[in-house]
Parts: sequence; structure tokens; C-alpha cells
Amino acid sequence: MDDSETKSAGRIEPASALSEIAARCADSNLLDFAAQLAGLAEDLKALSSRPIEPIPTLGEPNDQPEEGFPGII
Repeated sequence: MDDSETKSAGRIEPASALSEIAARCADSNLLDFAAQLAGLAEDLKALSSRPIEPIPTLGEPNDQPEEGFPGII
């Protein structure tokens, strides 16, 4: 970058200030990520307390769905 590009780029921050800004951003991102993980853990805890129910499927080609299912003839 030559002098004209440096002047047009605006104020130059010292490396220590940039390092501090980067550290703050990283801390903020880590806190956001930790909050998302905590929310996911709560969701998993709630799901784990519910029983697993099998999904009915058609096992044999001759099996017919029970009458009364909407949209199925």
C-alpha cells in the first residue's frame, strides 16, 4: 500500500488496538456460541424425557392404510 492508499484508507489502528478488538470479538463470539450450546442442551434434555414412539409404516406391499386417513384413498 503506498502513501496515497494509506491516507484514503482512513485512520490506522496500532497493532495492539487491533489485537484487543479481535480478542473482544472472539470473546463475544464464544459467549454467543456457549449460549447456543446451552439452549441446545436444554432442548435435548426435554426431548430425552419424552418416550420414543414408532412411526407407522407400510411393511408389506399388500398392506393397506387404515381407513380414515385424510388424503389417502
